[in-house]
Amino acid sequence: MISKEFKSILPEPQSFGTSTGLSWFGNGESLHSYSPVDDESIGQVTTSLWDDYETVLATAESAKRIWADVPAPKRGEIVRQFGDKLRKHKEELGKLVSYEMGKSYQEGLGEVQEMIDICDFAVGQSRQLYGFTLHSERPAHRMYEQYHPLGIVGIISAFNFPVAVWAWNAALALVCGNVIVWKGSEKTPLCTVACQRILAQVLHENKLPDGISAIVTGNSAVGQWLANDKRISLLSATGSTKMGKSVATTVAARLGKVLLELGGNNAIIVTPHADLKMTIIGAVFGAVGTAGQRCTSTRRLIVHEDIYERVKNGLVAAYGQLRIGDPLNSHHHMGPLIDQDAVQHYLTAIEQIKQQGGTLLVEEGVLTGEDYASGCYVKPVIAEVENHLPIVQTETFAPILYLIKYTGEVAEAIAIQNDVAQGLSSAIMTTNLREAERYLSHNGSDCGIANVNIGTSGAEIGGAFGGEKESGGGRESGSDAWKAYMRRQTNTINYSDSIPLAQGIKFDL
Repeated sequence: MISKEFKSILPEPQSFGTSTGLSWFGNGESLHSYSPVDDESIGQVTTSLWDDYETVLATAESAKRIWADVPAPKRGEIVRQFGDKLRKHKEELGKLVSYEMGKSYQEGLGEVQEMIDICDFAVGQSRQLYGFTLHSERPAHRMYEQYHPLGIVGIISAFNFPVAVWAWNAALALVCGNVIVWKGSEKTPLCTVACQRILAQVLHENKLPDGISAIVTGNSAVGQWLANDKRISLLSATGSTKMGKSVATTVAARLGKVLLELGGNNAIIVTPHADLKMTIIGAVFGAVGTAGQRCTSTRRLIVHEDIYERVKNGLVAAYGQLRIGDPLNSHHHMGPLIDQDAVQHYLTAIEQIKQQGGTLLVEEGVLTGEDYASGCYVKPVIAEVENHLPIVQTETFAPILYLIKYTGEVAEAIAIQNDVAQGLSSAIMTTNLREAERYLSHNGSDCGIANVNIGTSGAEIGGAFGGEKESGGGRESGSDAWKAYMRRQTNTINYSDSIPLAQGIKFDL
């Protein structure tokens, strides 16, 4: 059944070997993909050995010279064709994302739509890779700045967004004239194969080299190969803060470039001026969407004492209405965690909440029965806590929402929000203009994303996405994020018959 459903985006057979003629996969051990939905095997890939990796990098080195010479608008045309193929395969790819990762089918479709949107954005950007003209202090001189491709861009993506975050990087890197080497998550390898196959078909149809886009498959060791490789001009890595620190240290040792999208400990502040209906909807989706496995998932709800009980009761009532089960069934709000390791992290976090003095407001635990045979379905949890507790200071990739009370002005809530190591996404619920503007000021939220009257999840393609502090510091997707994928060059042209020096320095011979 699975082979039939996904046959348009996955090659046959369901065990993928060394090459499809379009892109490389590997000659190593078999890596099986089991769905957290029902624990069924979807298929398997072969991991990359060192020799496979070297073949990929050599192919990329050769292709980068050809690709960089293609005019940027023509590169945009290739990305446009990729976006069109994604439109054609949106339902199949969205279903594969849902089945292999465990997020709802609607979220799977939304993730593919993000890929389509970033392709559209990148096509327009391909005609706007602009520089600046500057005025020189020297007569008969002209100065300007321009941007050039970096070369090879490495991409390490995480299981929770197995296709969209790669596309954020890939679409922009490609229109900027780079070639890409992608290490997808070993927990969602078939999503990686499907995306690579679709893009490789576009390259093949346009008679372009295979090495413009390639994948390498495996565990953290493959990631370390990318981090250590001087041929990788920029390494964009998405994952945990621990992983990001390791990548940053390794790449910095060779003075390479990194773009890091790491963990979040995201909060919504709820003031006495909040629209509570909007607040409950935004908080519940933020906490349980993707089973709490988004880097932008809502982890903390910081609520003023005047409305605390109303918000608490509203949340408990809303959680009582949540339907958990097969994410391909649109009737369900939440699907499974990615695997048994994630379930164990969930259970450990709950024990730590209890040990550290937190109070659970709803029943916790792992769901059992025929509909939950994979053992990856858990009950979302709300816990009354204080912000300083060690478990609250830590990102747990699970549907656990911490309820925290504040008593004073909005400045107190902002201080609580900022009092964590992470700084990715944040929000405030208020109809008070002064509170909203205070929150968005330089003394407000210290996160890379700060929203008013929407939740912490659901970033749009047009804005730059990224965080501060231990959340990384890079920016992906929209705005001027394209600049991360290019090297900046300042040019001075002298069209006089002498060589005057800057700053009035004299050097006569």
